[in-house]
Amino acid sequence: MSKKRIPSLPQLLKSKIYKTGQTRGADDDVIFQNRVNRNSTVLIPYDFYISINEALGNKGKFENGFIVLINPLEYFSKENFENEMLSKGLKLGKNALLFYETRHQWNDYNPISRKLKPATKRTQPLGGSFVARVPSTTSSGDKKISYGFNISKLKGAGIRVYEYASKEVMKDCQNQLEYLFWLCIDSKQVALEAGMTLESIELRKSHIEGICKDRKLANHFLLKENRIIDNDGNTVCPLCLEKLKGIGFLSRLAQAEGRIVPDLTVTEINLFHIKELRTGFFNHKPYNLGWGHHHCNVVCKDSGIIDTLKWMKVIVDKNLKEGIKF
Repeated sequence: MSKKRIPSLPQLLKSKIYKTGQTRGADDDVIFQNRVNRNSTVLIPYDFYISINEALGNKGKFENGFIVLINPLEYFSKENFENEMLSKGLKLGKNALLFYETRHQWNDYNPISRKLKPATKRTQPLGGSFVARVPSTTSSGDKKISYGFNISKLKGAGIRVYEYASKEVMKDCQNQLEYLFWLCIDSKQVALEAGMTLESIELRKSHIEGICKDRKLANHFLLKENRIIDNDGNTVCPLCLEKLKGIGFLSRLAQAEGRIVPDLTVTEINLFHIKELRTGFFNHKPYNLGWGHHHCNVVCKDSGIIDTLKWMKVIVDKNLKEGIKF
């Protein structure tokens, strides 16, 4: 007997979950790639290399390699620096690049005059020894300097190391995030209104529950402990702890009158990292991802939930002290 085909999610929700496996956006004037998969080539600052030269998952190996970024000042002025690099398994043009990001670095250690070539590949060998992203300066009229990874087919050298996740970890996160959608108080009704049938909802929901149980992604104690669900087993915003409604995944963010943008794509509910993304840690992983209000996410930024709550308490206490009534 053939297995039943697993129904698809509503397109907007499907796309939203898929995009959690991609990195944040990046402008053309920075070294990072714009919205690519989290298992792409990783850029590691030299000062952090020893502490984060092993990846999360995939037996400690970055699936698409890494590039270590070296400060030109340190490389050219520090005694025996090249030997220090070699002792760590690093070599310029192989898995490391000089990264020029200030006008002083460019003027003092100009790679062109030293006959160095800009890198042309993300895999070993890198095809060159340096990459540059030096902003323009209005005071002296100096133009922007951009070398390496600045053409349409090779835009950006890699991703921020703290955004990395292996393909397996990304998939686990996506499955757990869908599981959390089905724990929202109105998820079934929302799915019905988005075009799914009761039969397809039950089949899809049962399928994801099975995967998450097999992969140990459905531990409600851990989800509750990490502010992802509440005592009722419903998905909540990790900052304000309000129960989330499934409709928020599919509805666009309300815009202030007079400031309406016609092509706004931001929804009311967004991906939320419980422990913030920061260099030295791999925090894009199961039980550290939830769904939260867009505005709560904006308030947290990169500060983390607990530090944000402490800051909010200080603000509230000051207002109460001044006799402000809420």
